[in-house]
Amino acid sequence: MNFLNSYSFVAISFVLFTGLVAFISWWKTRGDNLQSESGYYLAGHSLPAIVVAGSLVMTDLSAEQLVGNNGQSVRVGITTFATQGLSWSGLVIAAVLLLPVFLKHGMTTLPEFFEKRYDATVRRIVSIIMLLSFILIMLPTILYAGAQVFVNIFHVDELFGISTFAAVAIMCVLISIVGSIYAIFGGLKAIAVSDTLNGVGMLICGMLVPILGLVFLSSQTGGSGSLLDGLDKFLHTDPAMVNAWSEPTANEPWWPWPVLFTGLVVNNVYFWGCNQSIIQRALGAKSLAHAQKGMILAGLIDLFTPLALVIPGIICAFAYPGMDWGNGDSAFPVILSAVTPKWLLGFMAAAIFGAILSSYNSVLNSASTLYALDIHRPMFNPTASDEYTVKIGQRFGLVITIIATAVSPFLLYMGGITTFLNAALGIFNTPILVILLCGIFWKKTPTKAAKIMIPIHIVIYILLNYVLRDRIPVLQNIHYLYYTFALFLLDMLLMWIITKAAPRKTDFVHDSAAAVVDLTPWKYRRVMIAVIIGLTAVFYAVFSPWFLGKSDQTTWERYQAEQAADTAVSAIVEQS
Repeated sequence: MNFLNSYSFVAISFVLFTGLVAFISWWKTRGDNLQSESGYYLAGHSLPAIVVAGSLVMTDLSAEQLVGNNGQSVRVGITTFATQGLSWSGLVIAAVLLLPVFLKHGMTTLPEFFEKRYDATVRRIVSIIMLLSFILIMLPTILYAGAQVFVNIFHVDELFGISTFAAVAIMCVLISIVGSIYAIFGGLKAIAVSDTLNGVGMLICGMLVPILGLVFLSSQTGGSGSLLDGLDKFLHTDPAMVNAWSEPTANEPWWPWPVLFTGLVVNNVYFWGCNQSIIQRALGAKSLAHAQKGMILAGLIDLFTPLALVIPGIICAFAYPGMDWGNGDSAFPVILSAVTPKWLLGFMAAAIFGAILSSYNSVLNSASTLYALDIHRPMFNPTASDEYTVKIGQRFGLVITIIATAVSPFLLYMGGITTFLNAALGIFNTPILVILLCGIFWKKTPTKAAKIMIPIHIVIYILLNYVLRDRIPVLQNIHYLYYTFALFLLDMLLMWIITKAAPRKTDFVHDSAAAVVDLTPWKYRRVMIAVIIGLTAVFYAVFSPWFLGKSDQTTWERYQAEQAADTAVSAIVEQS
């Protein structure tokens, strides 16, 4: 066997690339002061725009997105573009409206603002909510998705003769160990540097997988084996799969077009503007201009990430017609292994491993930040030094690593992880976004409004999405993002009513005295936002039911017809 086509070479090239990234990250940060809050958590406010953009894209271009989005697209088609291609809506709103306020207050964590705007209790509530979402939802999802990829690439279950669950559990442990070393002992700058380096690998990987996939599709379906023939088959094999518009009545994992302007925007603004693991990148920027430029450039790049996050899943559906993909989570690992030559597979695996580490590192570092600065020091040791606080955060990181690693393999028994992740985060994200927006733009909103609204939202969302939805037929057919937007409006209404009934005695005033960076905005922000909106409009015009996506039946209508047929057959069988 040719050595370049052996699994030994795959393993060696994987280790070499991963080791090179680790060495460069250490070299670039070896002289940094990681004992101070600013140095460890905000990279000393030294991140330029390109590093902010690269780090944000890598945090988003993650294992759970690679696995989850391709798992959706293999079933429903290019409508899944909405999950990534429209993430710019959150990035732009966060960059233009939220970042100036955050940097003006000199924040390290988002809950710091809530203490200034409301009180210490609200800060603790938000910190605890965020920590729970990190530990029980985000970290396990990242570990599980990464494990799925590597179990399928290296056939870990077959190699060691163990169950899929055991193989997933082993990979979860390995990923968590390596990721913890970066996040706990390297600080934010080490993560940002490794993100940028891994970003180069992921861009190459992101371009190669769909290109190789189109060639594979052509060969697999009796074509010439050329790229152009594969592209032709991709666009014309099943026009319904390249229709980005889903009916308003469609349910998950489809993306009905009204949610693109409602619930999805709410989720995006929270993810990019309130998610500590995301906003911490921008807070570590050299200036407001660098932070805004980085976030808006990330939004532009995200328009093209569906090449890696959506297209491979559709190729998989066309290359293996008739296959039952279940929740779809195996689609990306399957197509990756099928189209990538062995001599390149090690590098590709290392690039994906970098994406996994990026998301894991980001969330773990942010969880450590929240616990150390928002819970431990204020509640247990107010006079703690920066050095001691950093050590406490590192120890907490080890604890939650163990918890998340123990939970993650059990996601094997859940449905598709993208739907699970987005629906579960809806419990927490909307109320946090609402109290942030009201805190920034409504000067009279009192503290009690936040304390009343948050628990009401959590109870109603859980009842609607997880209790009543399974018992009331009409609720089963409502997309969870409609719930998200309806509750967003309800939360805002409740905050407004309380504000009118019992306003603050004095107006809240934003004070820029705590700012530690230049607050001059990026002068080209409006031009770039216009470019992004224009490109989005072009995409939805091309992949529409009036052009490439024109078909007699959409994928949602096809699904409903299949469900109706199955129900009819079941009824006949029962009667007989």
